[in-house]
Amino acid sequence: MDAKLQRRIQRYGWDKAVDSYEHHWQQQLAPAQTRLLEMADIRPGERVLDVACGTGLVTCQAAVRVGSTGIVIGIDISEHMIERACAQAARQHLHHIIFDRMEAENLWLPSNVFNVALCALGLMYVPGPAQAVQEMYRVLKTGGRAVAAVWGQRGCCGWAAVFPIVAARVHSEVCPLFFQLGTGDMLAQTFQAAGFTNVACTRLSTSLLYASAEEACGAAFAGGPVALAYSRFDARTRQAAHAEYLADIAAYSTGDGYAIPGEFVVVRGDKR
Repeated sequence: MDAKLQRRIQRYGWDKAVDSYEHHWQQQLAPAQTRLLEMADIRPGERVLDVACGTGLVTCQAAVRVGSTGIVIGIDISEHMIERACAQAARQHLHHIIFDRMEAENLWLPSNVFNVALCALGLMYVPGPAQAVQEMYRVLKTGGRAVAAVWGQRGCCGWAAVFPIVAARVHSEVCPLFFQLGTGDMLAQTFQAAGFTNVACTRLSTSLLYASAEEACGAAFAGGPVALAYSRFDARTRQAAHAEYLADIAAYSTGDGYAIPGEFVVVRGDKR
């Protein structure tokens, strides 16, 4: 798939998802975000870059850790996500955060300036994830560290059927290699290829908890990576897609709700 087209799909897709994203995913992504921040060991006064920052959930937590003597820059390809992140930071009076719309593979930032580079569940959507990791390496100072989290192996993510369900109804190659980085040691190897040393990898098993079928479908279709394709569905198509997805996750039913298995992979590397 053409990288330029894929970036455009990602940009407008996440613009569509912005109103549903936090409602459906904030709680579910928290374990990965927490582990990422723990592994980053952010300290007061440091400079931090958050790549694919979304609505700023991780960016704001990083800003609290660096304090007013530090600075955090959050970048994302979606203009609407950046707008939401700016509002989030303003509500928390975190005035030492700067947000900008930028591509992960082409950071308009100088080399050797950051202590920490983060990417929380964003690399799966980047057409060139290896280039994005190389860019994270470039902007870090010697002695800096980068931490990235991705979804794990497809077979460990019970919601994965949403991709073929959508693709069967509208031509969409939203994330053709979505689970690749979470398979085996692929993310760790990508860090090593970029030049990182002391590369450490951890896998987290989790459950995505939804109180109802409506919540489960909202997360899968409206709040995530297929939001743009889903927005093209008419009412009948949405109903059919929901029914197929609910049949696929029926084994994870908890009565009225669902506990859908998931897996995260989190990797840290140091720049020496």
